[in-house]
Amino acid sequence: MSTSRLRMRTGAVLVAVAMLTLAAAGPAARAAEKILVAVTAIADHPALDACRNGVRDALKAAGYVDGKTIKFVFASAKGDPATAADIAHKFVRDKAGVIVAISTPSAQAAAAATAQIPVVFAAVTDPLGARIVRDMYTPGGNVTGVSDLSPVKKHIDLIRTISPKTRRIGILFNPQETNSYTLVDLMKKTAMGVKMTIVAAPARKPADVPDAAQSLVGKADVIFIPTDNTVAEALDSVIAVGLEHRIPVYAADVDAVKRGAIAAIGFDYYSIGWQAGNIAVRVLRGEKPGRIPVGGVEETRLYVNPPMAAKIGLTLPADLVAQADEVMK
Repeated sequence: MSTSRLRMRTGAVLVAVAMLTLAAAGPAARAAEKILVAVTAIADHPALDACRNGVRDALKAAGYVDGKTIKFVFASAKGDPATAADIAHKFVRDKAGVIVAISTPSAQAAAAATAQIPVVFAAVTDPLGARIVRDMYTPGGNVTGVSDLSPVKKHIDLIRTISPKTRRIGILFNPQETNSYTLVDLMKKTAMGVKMTIVAAPARKPADVPDAAQSLVGKADVIFIPTDNTVAEALDSVIAVGLEHRIPVYAADVDAVKRGAIAAIGFDYYSIGWQAGNIAVRVLRGEKPGRIPVGGVEETRLYVNPPMAAKIGLTLPADLVAQADEVMK
């Protein structure tokens, strides 16, 4: 065999070996190229956990399955805005395909960390006030999502129905969260229309919540818990104050009723997560976040807790209990 022919055959064998090597490495290479879907929340509590589950399930239903077509990661800031910022920057360094930020502080952190990677938020009460988007219909830039602005009038109507003599509503809130300020302001404006006043009790961290709740004793006829992540983390201490002083505790988060609030009108946070997950799917398929309007939640749910109401000497109206979506036993 001539030297030239030997070289040609050797070259062909090397090419074949290289092709086989690439074919064998194909699945691993493709696995390494899975899109990173990075999800974060400011804290761990039932509403935000349900929201995260809704995001994951919506992605799965659309074919974006963790370990197969995407890499789904989650990080909680454990109530610390500085940690939320660190998480957002890590997701940017990791080159996430999309960041899903649950809660206002996490959304603010993600939006501040990147102007290129798409950010989809969920459970953000006031996206405009928090300066996360510049317009609700055409957000522009790389951010969009789902707002959970509470139905404030329904909250006050619920309080009036169960506690008709109420004149002062005590509200616990974190003054460092923009969404909480928005809700307190809306409650004040709505309460004025029915001759009620709002007594605000600030709590900047979960450890401050017990004292803030105690400060409302003698100053408020009822206590209302808005969709505030800081207060939600320490809700048990608020319930304890309510029981000890026979003060009804109402909430904007239906999960709070399972933990001891006597009644709540709120959203199904799993559904909010599902909505946000579907927006993330649209982004992964190529739509620009800035062209997707911010979503809202219109459907509300009523949860009531007759046994807890009885412990503080209240009987919930029978017709209200009959129309509730869930009644605690």
